Amino acid sequence: MTEDLGERGEIGAAPLSGEASLEENLRPRSLDEMVGQNRLRENLSVFIRAARERKESLDHLLFHGPPGLGKTSLAHVVAREMGAPLRGTSGPAVERPGDLAAILSNLEPGEVLFIDEIHRLSPSVEEILYPAMEEFRLDLVIGQGPGASSIRLDLPRFTLIGATTRAGMLTSPLRDRFGWVTRLEYYPPADLERILERAARIMGASIGTEAQGEIARRSRGTPRVANRLLRRVRDFAEVDAGPGGEITQEVARFAIERLEVDDAGFDRLDRALLLAVLEKFDGGPVGLDTLAAAVGEDRGTLEDVVEPYLIYQGFLDRRPRGRVATRIAHEYFGIPQR
Repeated sequence: MTEDLGERGEIGAAPLSGEASLEENLRPRSLDEMVGQNRLRENLSVFIRAARERKESLDHLLFHGPPGLGKTSLAHVVAREMGAPLRGTSGPAVERPGDLAAILSNLEPGEVLFIDEIHRLSPSVEEILYPAMEEFRLDLVIGQGPGASSIRLDLPRFTLIGATTRAGMLTSPLRDRFGWVTRLEYYPPADLERILERAARIMGASIGTEAQGEIARRSRGTPRVANRLLRRVRDFAEVDAGPGGEITQEVARFAIERLEVDDAGFDRLDRALLLAVLEKFDGGPVGLDTLAAAVGEDRGTLEDVVEPYLIYQGFLDRRPRGRVATRIAHEYFGIPQR
């Protein structure tokens, strides 16, 4: 399935409501509105300006990094900055070569095609992309067996934006066809505070500086987590003081602790993983499948969502024989190393 987005990158469907509508409103609408990722934004601004001055499509882009850092939002921003429509899909949704061929053959000149989780494209689908990205043509095989024939369709020049949380799973031929490959990094608390300030203004919530810092510190360096925590903290503030009640540091701390997020930003699953390594497996090494079984969670969730932040914070280490808890993890939970 694909999403057809209008000239300004807005989904061309029925109006969104509730949380979905708020999530859309919280997305930055331009590079100037974006907070953080300074080097990325500076480079991207140059590439967009050069492409617009040449009246050309922007080169293909690949954004990679942990989930929740703004890869999808950045694709929307690029489309708006280029004044181009955005068509979105995801790797798992494009099951057959014909699915991708149908999308590509319906693109308009200058359109931006966004493929989330692009590492999950099948090899047969991926092969369709190679000539489309490099030569803007589509090679199709009609029929089967001795009677099969091939046809070539010319495509308008378009921009492909790929997003992935696992850049290492991309094949070299696909990765090499992107004009720019860049990684989104975790956000420092100061940037998250600015994001929270903007989000609170959009939500019509009153929030103190100390409360912003409290939420930012526990947001795993991730804007998506920060905005989600802000919405839940707002719920506690409104129940406590009525609609429009100020979000104070005390309210923020109470709400976040009720959500089982600790001072380091670790939630129940983070702690379960670390404690399993520390207590059940003597600090490791332990294989990912064994660890997933021990905490009752899918290995993909652990590898893509949980582990990157724990490794970034220095609590977990990946080694050839498995996962190992670091000295910092032992000290944090008060469990001596053996």
